[in-house]
Amino acid sequence: MITLTFIGYGNVAQHLIKAFLNNSEIKVQQVFLRDASKAIYPAIDFEFISDWNQLTPADIFIVAVSDDYIAEVSSQIPLKNQLVVHTSGSVGLDTASDQNRRGVFYPLQTFTKGKKVDFKEIPICIETEFSSDLDVLKKIAKAISNKTHIINSQQRKALHVAAVFINNFTNHMYQLGSEICQENQIPFAILEPLIAETAAKVTHLSPFEAQTGPAKRNDQKTINAHIDFLKSDAIKQSIYKLLTQSIQENGKKL
Repeated sequence: MITLTFIGYGNVAQHLIKAFLNNSEIKVQQVFLRDASKAIYPAIDFEFISDWNQLTPADIFIVAVSDDYIAEVSSQIPLKNQLVVHTSGSVGLDTASDQNRRGVFYPLQTFTKGKKVDFKEIPICIETEFSSDLDVLKKIAKAISNKTHIINSQQRKALHVAAVFINNFTNHMYQLGSEICQENQIPFAILEPLIAETAAKVTHLSPFEAQTGPAKRNDQKTINAHIDFLKSDAIKQSIYKLLTQSIQENGKKL
């Protein structure tokens, strides 16, 4: 039985806790948050605490807090010689306090409060300061996911940047497209099949091979018409021009 204690109770922590509770080889024993009275107490046998002195030893402490607080929060753990891992994709392993053994347990997914996810399909990226700690992180990762990857801090930083492009920025493109639809009395739902097909294509084609559109075809007449259409919105027009240029420059690389 591998014992876990969570420091933090936000979206990532709550999703991870639910995933671990379904595994008989993992025991969540404590969850630390600043105000335990605000916790939603599920009908399970771990305790919520808000006093650092109530922490008891565990096989792994999972620090699931905002990046800016990882160093401060991990330094507050009063126990020594514990394996303390954070869940961030954008900061290094050495961000956590060195008073304990350090590691990273990064689930590569976007988490929304109240929306269920299938952890079996979520890549878990792990890293440890000491090779002797790697096996236990592998065990808990494989207990909830079919996709475990050993990724170092530099690789994880690159991965997080890539994830921002394909997730956060792409979602913002949806928002801009939605605004254009609303302004022209068009239901955004009409674009949903296109969104689904675009996402599906890159599961069997490279993004370069899947690229279509006027920039890919160098259809300057259509590009100019689009730019003119967007003349009342300088930001959308600038984004359109920049992405068009990026697609065309990328096509010149081969």
